[in-house]
Parts: sequence; structure tokens; C-alpha cells
Amino acid sequence: MNIAHTYHISRNLLRAIFVIFAVLGAANMAHGQVKVAADSTKVTVAAPDTNKNHKPQPADLSKQYDVGNLFSDIFHPKKKPDSVVKKSSGITIIPNIASNPSIGSQIGIKAVAGRVLGTEPGTFMSVAATSASITTKNIIYFYINHNVFTPGNRWNFQGSLVAAKTVTPDFGLGIGNGATGNVNDAILTNPNRKGYAIHSQFYSFREKVYKEIEKNLFLGAGVSFDLRRKITDVSTPEVPTPYSIYNERYGFNNDHYTSSGLLFNVQYTTRDNQNRAYKGIYVDAGFRVNQSWMGSSKNALQFTADFRKYISLSESHPEHVIAFWNWGSYLISGALPYLDLPGTAKDGSFRSGRGYTTGYFKGTQYDYSEMEYRFPITNNKFLSGVAFVNVQTANDELGTKLFERWQAGYGAGLRVLFNKATRTNLCLDYAWGNYGARGFFLGLNEAF
Repeated sequence: MNIAHTYHISRNLLRAIFVIFAVLGAANMAHGQVKVAADSTKVTVAAPDTNKNHKPQPADLSKQYDVGNLFSDIFHPKKKPDSVVKKSSGITIIPNIASNPSIGSQIGIKAVAGRVLGTEPGTFMSVAATSASITTKNIIYFYINHNVFTPGNRWNFQGSLVAAKTVTPDFGLGIGNGATGNVNDAILTNPNRKGYAIHSQFYSFREKVYKEIEKNLFLGAGVSFDLRRKITDVSTPEVPTPYSIYNERYGFNNDHYTSSGLLFNVQYTTRDNQNRAYKGIYVDAGFRVNQSWMGSSKNALQFTADFRKYISLSESHPEHVIAFWNWGSYLISGALPYLDLPGTAKDGSFRSGRGYTTGYFKGTQYDYSEMEYRFPITNNKFLSGVAFVNVQTANDELGTKLFERWQAGYGAGLRVLFNKATRTNLCLDYAWGNYGARGFFLGLNEAF
């Protein structure tokens, strides 16, 4: 189905989609649950191709339809196609609008960019993103992040900068097992998942530099500075909370803390695209060493590993993908601030644990796994879908060990092709978890 035919079939329906997404935008839900979808052309889910003799063909972007084409059809319906095919822009700029119980109603702007640097074959795409937003709960959030590969992948630079006035939802320590040692243990582990709210100012700077030592294999090092200031646990000011109990036991200040450390990592990647991989592997593992001489409130040694595998089920329709993800972080020695403990959606992109709010489960030891099936819906790739399931586990240092108890989440989602040149998708997911947790999660690019 070509673009012109698609337009004549469903012009009014596409206009409806445009109105919906112009209003909604794409919120990067770093803080959890959200409370929103669409349809387009002929719905035909192509079956996975089992013909092993079929040779894969390079993607023909002229046959794909993204939001840029939609805008052109709506605002310039009589414009004739250019005789010369122009290179699609690698930049996507959209409103950053959302609403959920954790942050209130949010408005802002977000930009995502992607391009391949240089002309050397095999160079991975470099990506970057920035966003600024404000909410009705007086949350202000600004960030810039990047993942840049120099020509030939000789060097890889990964980093982020964050400045925010935040409200962090808190549901206690551990995976939902209640400790019975004393009253404070029960409050800290919070088996009923009672909600608390922690207000603070948050500033973060992180930069890692990787050097390719073998094809697709990188060694890296860097620094990380995370500062929390003016922390206020406002839920029940005169009653102990998980946050205040943890701080008293591990010697942290209730009002502020600093986590400053060195990073040492090894990375291996064969993904064909960072935004939406059809095939390949991504592995990043390393140590974070928080040091008091760098300004850190406490010394700590932490190991983190991130593994992702993508399997395309079809050569003729490579969008049929089974994706696997495992992310884990484990404290080896020392102590971490309460709000820095690894947990739900505490991965680098804040996208794990769909079905729960950020930090819903957490511990000094944490492990997360997810499997997702991705499939095209329309022939022109404008709409796609996903179905996913995830599990997570954590310790609480009060009797529950890592891998002893698991919590699951599951859901499905719709994908709208925002930028076909970079495979940038608008992601709308609805997910369910335990304890009545559920909601819509919106974002740009796949969760992993």
C-alpha cells in the first residue's frame, strides 16, 4: 500500500490521530504511572517469514509512513512529491504533555536526535535527547543525554545532565515481604505498599568514555555525581517512614546527600539500531565506586549489569522481533542513600517495570527481567504493536533474600512511527502489576 493510497482511504481517520497525538505529545515517564491511542490504515499483521532462502533487502523508507508524512498530508494535501528523494531529518521535536497521579499534569517540550557520524561503514547511530517540563504539582524537570559513536566506532561517549525539583513516590524497602522483627521493620518493608511522597531538588552529572578494543567490544571509565538537596518526607511528618528509618539505620542525613563515584565498564554491542533494534546484542557491565574524597556521603561499591538480546523472526518483515532484557544492580560493600537504591525503573533510561511507579520495589540487591514481542500492524509501518511481561526481585536485608520472591507485570502497547530515518517510535503502553498497580506509560523509543 503506497502513501497516496493510504491517504485517500483514511484521510479523516489520520486527522483524528494527529489531533490525539498533538494533544498528548510524548511524555518520558521517569516517575511512573500515567493515565491514554489510535488506528490507521488497513490492519494486516504480517505473519513471520519462515522462508530461510529469502534474502533480506535494505529498508525502503519511501514505502514507510511516519508523522512527518502525516503532517504533510494534512497541511499540504495537494503538494506533489519531490522528484529527488530528500534525506529525512534525524531530529524529532514534540510537546511533552502528560498526566498521572505521581506528577499531576505536565507540559513541556522534548527533542530526540539521531544520526550516523562520518561515512565509515558499520558506524553505529549516535543519539541524543533533551526535555524541559513543569507540572501542576510544581515538579520541574530538565535533562540532556547522549550516546555518541565516533566514525568507525573508535570511541563511544555516554552521558547525561539532570536538574530537577521532584516528588518521588515511595513504597518502602524490598519486594513486598513484611518483616516482623519490630514496628520499624514492618514500616520499612511496607508489605501493604502504602504510598509515601518525598520532595527534593535533584542534580546529576554522568559521563563515560569507551574505547573500542576489539570489534564491537569497548572498555570504559567515567564519573558520576548525584546530589539531593532540600529533601522533605511530607507524607507523615511526625510518624516514622521507610525513608527516615533507613536513614537512621545507615547514617544518612534526612535533608540531603551526595553520591559521587568512579565508573568502570565493559560494553559489547551488535545492535543494528539504538532506538529500535531488530537484531543484535547489547551488554554493559561495570562497577561504581562511591568515594568520600569525591564528596560522597558514604563509600560504596556497586556492580551493575545490563543485557539485551533482539531476535528478528522474519527476513522480509524484520519488525517481527522477540526482545529480552535483564538488568541488575548489586551492592557489594558500603551503603547507598535510600533514593539511590536500585529498583523499579531505576535503570539508565527509567523504562523498566512497566505496571509500577518508579522505585515501587527496591533493595541493595535487585534484579529485573523482561520479554517483549514486537510486530507491525500496518503495511506502511505507521502503526506497530507490542506485548510484554516482566518480573523483578529484591532483598530487604531483614530476612528476604534476592531471588526469594518475585513480582510480575504485564501489558501491551501501540507504536506510532515518528521518524522513519531513525526508527523513532511514540510508545503508548498499558500495563498491570500486583497490589492494584496499573496505568498508561508513554515515551519516545522502545523501553529497551
